[in-house]
Amino acid sequence: MTPTETTISPTLSSCLKNSLLSFASMIPMIIGVVALVAILQTLVPPEKLVGFFTGNPFIDTLIGTVCGAIAAGNPIVSYLLGGELLAHGVSLYAVSAFILAWVTLGFIQLPMEVAAFGARFTLVRNLLAIIATLTVAILTSLTVGLLK
Repeated sequence: MTPTETTISPTLSSCLKNSLLSFASMIPMIIGVVALVAILQTLVPPEKLVGFFTGNPFIDTLIGTVCGAIAAGNPIVSYLLGGELLAHGVSLYAVSAFILAWVTLGFIQLPMEVAAFGARFTLVRNLLAIIATLTVAILTSLTVGLLK
């Protein structure tokens, strides 16, 4: 064996070990997400979820953005909720905006972000994220519509 081969093996071994430990640490969160979705489905009937949205692409995009920005949690939760919303007839405009806002905005964390990065940076970042969320949600929906 050359010295290079010797150094690769421990690195690969340590990467695999870290990956497995990371995955194992996520299992409780995944179980929690599944439980959360089950509870949400039980407590909030699909008709009520669909009732928040108007069917108007622009308004639904705004509503999805606001709901996603207010929601807090791990992004995987937004993907599961987005799938459930789509399954119950909510438009792709709203669901795309919801997921993007959940991941990029997060109004709940604003005080912490201001403390860490300053008010000006936080304001500019969030304004750009809102513009990007609205734009990408609309373009995503239009693109998927063209592909159908």
